[in-house]
Amino acid sequence: MENIMLWQWGLVITSSVVLFLLSPLAKNTNQFFKASFHKKTPNTIMLTGSLVISWIFAKSITNAANLGLDYGIVGGVAYAAYYLSFAIAGFIIYQMRTQGHFTSIHHFLTSRFGKGAVALFSILISIRLFNEVWSNTMVIGTYFGDTGTSPYYWSILVFTLLTLAYALKGGLSSSIFTDVIQMGLFALLLLVILWNIFSVESFTLTAALNSGTWSFDLGLNLLLAAVLQSFSYPFHDPVLTDRGFISSPKVTLRSFLWAGIIGAFCIVLFSFIGVYAKAQGITGQAAVEVGKAFGLIVLLVINLIMITSAASTLDSTFSSFSKLLSVDLNFGNTLKLGRLSMIIIAIIGTLPVFLDAEILSATTISGTMVIGLTPIFLFWKKPVPKISFYLSVGCGIFFGLLLVFESFPDALIFSQGKYASLLWINFWGILCCMLMYFTPKWIKG
Repeated sequence: MENIMLWQWGLVITSSVVLFLLSPLAKNTNQFFKASFHKKTPNTIMLTGSLVISWIFAKSITNAANLGLDYGIVGGVAYAAYYLSFAIAGFIIYQMRTQGHFTSIHHFLTSRFGKGAVALFSILISIRLFNEVWSNTMVIGTYFGDTGTSPYYWSILVFTLLTLAYALKGGLSSSIFTDVIQMGLFALLLLVILWNIFSVESFTLTAALNSGTWSFDLGLNLLLAAVLQSFSYPFHDPVLTDRGFISSPKVTLRSFLWAGIIGAFCIVLFSFIGVYAKAQGITGQAAVEVGKAFGLIVLLVINLIMITSAASTLDSTFSSFSKLLSVDLNFGNTLKLGRLSMIIIAIIGTLPVFLDAEILSATTISGTMVIGLTPIFLFWKKPVPKISFYLSVGCGIFFGLLLVFESFPDALIFSQGKYASLLWINFWGILCCMLMYFTPKWIKG
């Protein structure tokens, strides 16, 4: 056990030091906030790689493997459905840039709904970024020790500080540059894991693809909920939307579409780990237990994947929060404030680690609470009164709270299974948000 721990510490420290040394040093705000060096913006390959790896969070990989364990391939496909978000966001951002000539999401909201709407929206995405810090670092902690133990806490603190170091060096430039390296490493490591599990004679690709049952109570609830949330989910994630405005519109659209396909494919492939665990009768956290079953090398490969994906999401989170305060909210477009903002979110975002927060709730609950963004971005071309924004967003938050407190009427849930309430609260919630959004315009005539 001590040898495994030493290897894991070696992976964390070595990977972080290498990324720090390779990261570009941002010397001006264009480099720090827009990843623009010598007036060159990220190309399709760089932007696609950055989008994919920044969305394949450590907690996403953990959830994908566990859903494969619970529901077979259906669980993996259901979770991969969230990557429809890339296509939806890609097309809408492309139109907003080419037809509306908006330079950011905040630019759009300010011009259409005013500063109050921007303030509310900024609070929502700040909560999202806050969640991203602790929910990813907690996953890293579980590979070093049980929750609440000293190794668990120390690994989280050291990992956060090491990631913060190279994020401070280059801002968004560091984030995108290291994302490309992390994406290549992730793909290689994933192939190593898949080769190991499919080398087991009793486990075949056919068996994996035929695992699970396509029924509501065994995965379809989550799949349909993911599809519904994809119309609002991407717009409350500045890690994704910030990357929608740094390259040309055509490069951006192409990158978003490729990222959606590649990201969904990677999530399904990673769910095979859970499918394998199910076939072998392995219980517990799928990725960890399968790694242990194959021995030290595979366990370290899985650990390195987790470190890679968590670091990518974490540095992107630091960059997005920095841009939010410095550029979007215009508190001061300076390198000093940008770097100070990163330190602030790193500290505040780590506090919930000591409160034993739930990992999956960071995705599902925040995803429901922002369904009010659906009509705002889906029908962005249609002018409506400013009050429409508040009514729709408020309605979404209300339905999100119904999910949190399990207060939604059972009579309006028409399927069975673990994610039935998630599906139907989102379904009825989006319908109500649409109604609330357009009602002021209908009344006004």
